[in-house]
Amino acid sequence: QVQLVESGGGSVQAGGSLRLSCAASGYIYSSNCMGWFRQAPGKEREGVAHIYSGGGRTYIAYYADSVKGRFTISHDNAKNTVYLQMNSLKPEDTAMYYCAAGGVRNGGTCRSYNYWGQGTQVTVSS
Repeated sequence: QVQLVESGGGSVQAGGSLRLSCAASGYIYSSNCMGWFRQAPGKEREGVAHIYSGGGRTYIAYYADSVKGRFTISHDNAKNTVYLQMNSLKPEDTAMYYCAAGGVRNGGTCRSYNYWGQGTQVTVSS
């Protein structure tokens, strides 16, 4: 059974940083995607960042335009954990952040995720 457990959320002032972690168990990360999504109250869920493993040490990352240059997604094979380093945070980054796994690379991004975590709240104050 696949389990994704997020951590690292919290409250921070604008301009600050947070690092989210997603520990995966029961899941083999190879030739597929893991990613981070977010959903703010009253808004649709949006993909923030995705990382595709092509096998071995090949990784390809994709980012939403709104976070390019500020967020970095990475993966630690030994820990089977994906991270989202978030810098220069803005109030509009406030949302529940969800980790996802089992996505398919398609059209310059990743889609059709099979597994989801419970989410971790990020709140950025101005």
